Amino acid sequence: MAPCGLPVSYAGFTSASTITTFNMTADCYFNSSAVQTGWPFLRFESGAFTINGNGFSIIGPSNGYAIIVGLPTADTTAVLDLNNVTIRDAGRANAFNQAVIVQRGARLNSRNIIFRNNVGAGGAISAIRGGKAYLENVEFLNNRKTYGTVGAGIVASVQGEGRPAADTVLSITGGIFEGNNTVLSNDIVISVVGGTLQLQDCIIFRSNQGSNYRTSVAYGINGIVMDNSSNQGNRSRCPSKRKREEKAPTPTATPRPQIAATHVALQAATGATFRTTFGLDSGVHFRQLDGAGIGVQSIIDTGFLEAFDVYGYVEQGVEVCFPQIGRVIFLDANTSPRAITALESTVVNGQTCVSINSPGSLVLLPG
Repeated sequence: MAPCGLPVSYAGFTSASTITTFNMTADCYFNSSAVQTGWPFLRFESGAFTINGNGFSIIGPSNGYAIIVGLPTADTTAVLDLNNVTIRDAGRANAFNQAVIVQRGARLNSRNIIFRNNVGAGGAISAIRGGKAYLENVEFLNNRKTYGTVGAGIVASVQGEGRPAADTVLSITGGIFEGNNTVLSNDIVISVVGGTLQLQDCIIFRSNQGSNYRTSVAYGINGIVMDNSSNQGNRSRCPSKRKREEKAPTPTATPRPQIAATHVALQAATGATFRTTFGLDSGVHFRQLDGAGIGVQSIIDTGFLEAFDVYGYVEQGVEVCFPQIGRVIFLDANTSPRAITALESTVVNGQTCVSINSPGSLVLLPG
């Protein structure tokens, strides 16, 4: 390991790896002598891993990918949680490289990430062939497309390549795209070819070259703020959260005490049971909801018994067992407003159990 907390050159990690969590302690620099041309600095092939950037940067390599999640020729269950880090000056000019690629059943969960000054066929990130990339609070600054097909993504792209649209996903919840450009004309900041694009919360496009995004299969798009030199729109920042909340009445319900969000603490405090296909550390998150969190007055008025929000890597399959007997409804996070459906449930040892494979809120109502 380098003094920065990451390996010094190319490294591949599998479920048999002894290290699964990396905590960065300084910026990590990688150059052409450290990584073979066209290769990644880090490849996560199978298993679940975490990189905590702690505000530091992964810099380079200048001749290949910074991170690949998954394998190029076979589906995997690789999961990477990437937090609080800048990825910059990576990729490979005049080649089909970029900073990060997620492919073939693998998944990236990221929070508080900055992509800066990366280059290649799609400067920052691509989700391809069944890869899923979920980015929360992300900034794309001055990334450049230097190679590839005209009309493809400058900054990010989704390419299903023959798979169903839901298999390949790029999801961005809160983001800024600023100063990204291309050496080619008629390109798109984000392009979708046979996959799904989700843009949620407040997304700003500012001073980029090309159109903002183009897709024939997209959902979950809301709260878009456009401010792009080549597009209509002159909003320079997102409206404040307070102003957005004031536009809608707040549901009335007695707030519940705050409970620690860890799986163990939440199960102990509520009596619920959570199960996932690949284990509770595979990128699924749970939080308890009060009436305001549910946000639907008609449900609140029924006197609901319990409610949980389930998000992250839910597609692997998640089971939630409530500690009481009742009926369960599901508020789908993939629609706006959230579609409400009744779920089939089973009673096991006095608990009401349901299974889901997409993010949303589960609410237990009196039977």
